[in-house]
Order: sequence, then C-alpha cells, then structure tokens
Amino acid sequence: MELRRSVLVPYSAEGMFDLIEHAEDYPKFLPWCVAATILERSDDWVAARIEFSYLKVRFGFQTRNPKRRPEWLQVRLVEGPFRHFQADWRLRQLGHLGCKVEFDLAYEVSDSVLDRMAAKAVDVVSRSMMDAFIRRAEATLPLIGEPPPVPLLAPPDAALPTAPVDPAPATPAAPAPDAVQQGT
Repeated sequence: MELRRSVLVPYSAEGMFDLIEHAEDYPKFLPWCVAATILERSDDWVAARIEFSYLKVRFGFQTRNPKRRPEWLQVRLVEGPFRHFQADWRLRQLGHLGCKVEFDLAYEVSDSVLDRMAAKAVDVVSRSMMDAFIRRAEATLPLIGEPPPVPLLAPPDAALPTAPVDPAPATPAAPAPDAVQQGT
C-alpha cells in the first residue's frame, strides 16, 4: 500500500517539524493513537513506540527515525505488524507564506490473521494523519507573520492613567516691558 499527501500550510517549517517529531504528543491529537513513548532522542534521530486501536484491533510498532530539523524526518520500522514500512516527511519553508509538508508512506502488512485485520486499521489511520497534524497546527502554532500576542496589563474596563499635569514653572517669569516702573 502506498500513500502520498502534500499540503501548503501557513505555519513555519520548524513548527510543523516539531509537531511531527514529538511523537509523545500523538495521543493528544492523532486519531486512534492510544500511547506513544520516546525510547531515545538525539539531534540526528528519534526512536519511538506507538500504539493504535481501531475497531477493537490494537497494534503497535517501534521505529528509529533519522531526521534533519526542519527539513525531513524518515520513519523506519524496527518492529511491528509489517513486512515493510517506510514513511517520509519533507518540509520546505516558503518564505513568509508558510511551508509545504509532504508525507509519503509505503507499507505491507505481515501474513498473520491478526496482521491482516490490522491492515484496514493502518489504512484508515494513515489516511487521516495529515489532517490530524493540520488541525493540531491550527490549534497550537502561530501563523507566519502573526505578531506575538500583547499581554493585557489591566482589565479592559479599567481607567487608563492620565499624564501628570506640569506644575507651575519653578522660576517666575520676567515682567512684561511696559510693566516696569520707572523712577521719578
């Protein structure tokens, strides 16, 4: 089975990459993901165990994934119900417009009865992944070019302070020329 998805999003490549790479957050937003554990993480790769449950079929797999932030992450199977499994995420920043996210997946399930039952679940889950990542980005990432929020320092209905009024000048003004008295 092969699947290819590509989408343009108004978010930074760095932000999208971090959503993809942080598998420990998958149960919060990825449909049918019930558990995710990071086994090891470095600047060059991340290893994880992911568990899914779909229509009472539970399956999991372990991956070791080379990466180059924020450009790509390759998902490589270590153990799971697959004869073959390979996924590739590629991200490209598009200036101030956002980024392009590409996801390619190729897999073949093993021949056991349980693995064949998992095949339908894998198909449904993999087809919904990109949409789930986009929804997560919408909920958690700032749009490209969006200014950071300005903190509100006072309640909106509070009176704003006024500028202090300058006191009278410290030195008296010189009298007007026609007010000068002349001696007689």
